[in-house]
Amino acid sequence: MSASPRDMAATQPAPIDIGQLLDLGPFTGTQKLIVALAALSILMDGFDGQLIGYAIPSILKDWGVTRAALVPVVAAGLVGMGLGSASAGLFADRFGRRWAVIASVLVFGAATSCIGLAQDIAGLAGLRFLAGLGIGGALPSSTTLSAEFTPARLRTMAVTFTIVCVPLGGMLAGVFAGVVLPLYGWRGLFEVGGLVAIVFGIVLILTLPESPRFLARRSQRWPELRKLMSRISRVVSYNAPFFDSVEQGALQRQGFAQLFSAGRARDTLAIWCAFFMSLLSVYSAFSWLPTMLSSAGLSVAVAGSGLTLYNLGGVVGALGCAVATTRFGSRWPMLICCLGAALSAGLLINVDGRQNTNLLLLGLGVHGIFVNAVQSTLYSLCAFLYPTDIRATGTASALAFGRLGAILSAFTGAVVITAGGATAFLGMLCAAMLLVFAALALLAHHVPPPQRDRTLAARS
Repeated sequence: MSASPRDMAATQPAPIDIGQLLDLGPFTGTQKLIVALAALSILMDGFDGQLIGYAIPSILKDWGVTRAALVPVVAAGLVGMGLGSASAGLFADRFGRRWAVIASVLVFGAATSCIGLAQDIAGLAGLRFLAGLGIGGALPSSTTLSAEFTPARLRTMAVTFTIVCVPLGGMLAGVFAGVVLPLYGWRGLFEVGGLVAIVFGIVLILTLPESPRFLARRSQRWPELRKLMSRISRVVSYNAPFFDSVEQGALQRQGFAQLFSAGRARDTLAIWCAFFMSLLSVYSAFSWLPTMLSSAGLSVAVAGSGLTLYNLGGVVGALGCAVATTRFGSRWPMLICCLGAALSAGLLINVDGRQNTNLLLLGLGVHGIFVNAVQSTLYSLCAFLYPTDIRATGTASALAFGRLGAILSAFTGAVVITAGGATAFLGMLCAAMLLVFAALALLAHHVPPPQRDRTLAARS
């Protein structure tokens, strides 16, 4: 006698809530390794992305061109980053976070390595554009992957740990440039730097798994999800179905329009503005800070150390703000850091770099602490504001809008340095961070402190 439908229903394993299983469970060694791989992807991103800033003074000297001549090179890379950010989010939400991260690393690694073969401005700009596509795509994909493998209680710290690798990669690029530039020139700098990223991309192909939240929404990939759950020490029934209670109340239609639905419009616009102005500030430093210091009469080596200290400060600031956000929520730590960034840039206007070189470099490190604290925490805000179905799209869209500010920095940096030198450049950084302060003050939903964190799970 065959079993009745009622008997079959009684023996069917209960559906597994993948969000609850991840958020309330332990943070295993395998999960930590996956977050570390995502973070290393961003470290490679920051490393390859900032090589141009260290190389510009040498390129100017080697090719005998002006700062204005290299504006298209800087702008092309930043345009590529903007397009990469926007397209990678849609790609990751549709095809998976894993391949979005891997493809991004391989693209910027290959293009960066080829930059060493460029023979003219047009070729250099074209290769920087291709590298920018990968560099822009790595950020939203890697931060989303990191967020979705981490329990809710640790998500802010995990995402910040991932993002802090941008200035850490830039700092390592500075050390690398200090060794390679005198020996092999700017061409060797790009060739070796890109090759390292390619090797790491191959490592990711062999080791990086797909996001469990992404797999849970595709029943045909549930066998893969069950194996992954076993790897991260979650016990699931052999044939149990998966669902995500956090997401079931959200609209199932994916896409850009959802960023402005369900009361998200104000926060989306505010975080876009914050990204725009903060990336204008950050990429002005990444692209033009060594050039600004060189124009102030400092040597190429000292000018490069200014950007290295800026990135070192960024590592300290990002980690410090992550700790503060975990304890106090994101609103006040971020607003205080915005004011600290504006004040530190404003005070440096009166410092003569040739007479007080060490003070100027120290001040740039302090400025980097505050600016990068804000920039890194913006990604945690995106992970908090948007649900799984649109998280990568939300993060990528905010970053893509921010890339417009980064693109603007390619032009404003050169123009401002030419017109007003270090004084005008530092004044621009000060004004940009004051506008970030205004945008974040208008943001309705910040990450709450632990004692008021009753909605974090609903937004994870």
